[in-house]
Amino acid sequence: MAKKKVLIVTYYWPPAGGPGVQRWLKFVKYLPEFNIHPVVYVPENPTYPIVDKSLQSEIPNEVTVIKQPIKEPYKLAKFLSKKSSKTISKGIISERKKQGFFEKALLFIRGNFFIPDARIAWVKPSIAYLSEYIKNENIQTVITTGPPHSLHLIGLGLKRRLDIKWIADFRDPWTTIGYHKKLKLAKRNQKQHKLLEHEVLNSADTVIVTSAVTKKEFQRITSKPIQVITNGYDVSLNLQLPLDSKFTLSHIGSLLSGRNPKILWQVLKELIEEQRDFSNDFQLNLVGVVSHDVLNTMKEYNLTNHINEVDYISHKESIMFQKKSQVLLLIEIDSEDTSCIIPGKLFEYMVSNRPIIALGPKGSDVANILKETNTGNYFFYDDYASLKSTIFDHYQAYKESKLQSHPIGLQKYSRKSLTESLSKLI
Repeated sequence: MAKKKVLIVTYYWPPAGGPGVQRWLKFVKYLPEFNIHPVVYVPENPTYPIVDKSLQSEIPNEVTVIKQPIKEPYKLAKFLSKKSSKTISKGIISERKKQGFFEKALLFIRGNFFIPDARIAWVKPSIAYLSEYIKNENIQTVITTGPPHSLHLIGLGLKRRLDIKWIADFRDPWTTIGYHKKLKLAKRNQKQHKLLEHEVLNSADTVIVTSAVTKKEFQRITSKPIQVITNGYDVSLNLQLPLDSKFTLSHIGSLLSGRNPKILWQVLKELIEEQRDFSNDFQLNLVGVVSHDVLNTMKEYNLTNHINEVDYISHKESIMFQKKSQVLLLIEIDSEDTSCIIPGKLFEYMVSNRPIIALGPKGSDVANILKETNTGNYFFYDDYASLKSTIFDHYQAYKESKLQSHPIGLQKYSRKSLTESLSKLI
């Protein structure tokens, strides 16, 4: 029986690095096993803030990739302020009082002249090109994934033109995502975002979200079917590595200005001052892009000499860091807006067999997943005593060579199991 074709519209695709590319790269890897042939539509000349060329080797031979040119304002912005445009495109937005003129100007322009985002110019030409492609290739199902949420407008346009099934996948929320408030939106433009969000959610045949919190949020906007399909882990990188000799706490991924848990830095400062052995053994690995705001705060807590700062590394190298670290850190901004965020790295953390220490807001899905899988501890930003106690308990277990994780029920978060759920929607 011939495989059913599905068109997947995504901005992030190898050689893009970072978390945005992983979700659909892995879905595409396993969809052929469920009798589905993926056709992936991506920009021909994108401006990716992070590049990981090693991911190109993970693109399956069975997939069809089609490309069309895209016009992006970030290329023009680089002529004005290379530093500001680069950090904003990576998602690093300074605290308001520390923003320079160019960063403020770029944020205002980004928020008010490009709605819903800076890839809006790709929408109309993509609708025109894909309308013909879909008819010629006899494709019945289209999936759009955002952010950038302008890609959902491609799905909306195709839905209006053609008799297709449209699935809108939200890796993050739209108008309630944390950085949305920092875009200096005029009231009329805030309203425009809300209208577009409402139109997409009520026009798609099915909506996919990555967390139960986002599902509840969207259920207040639409009565369309909403399916939770989280991110997950892949079994292909089953590496066995010796653990670090140091007592390493490792954070993998970006530490933006808002992800700056002073409660954690204070705990570590006290343990260093109170325990000479801890001071000698402790190392904080920061793997990925780190905001200057965060580094300056760590300096205030006298942590600089214990920091091992590693710039962005390939996905495979990040897995190796996770496997050999003593403890893994997961840090989210302490805000109700971020309670819906389940970082993709959480699932890779869970299969690393290393204990996880997570900090985040109350009501987060992350807390439920950690408890359900017995893979770590979740702390609010006022859990000072219990956070300090847990880190010291882990340190003592490390000294006795007994520090390990005892996960349960991880199979449902495997990329293949999650793809099976997706295949049933298609």
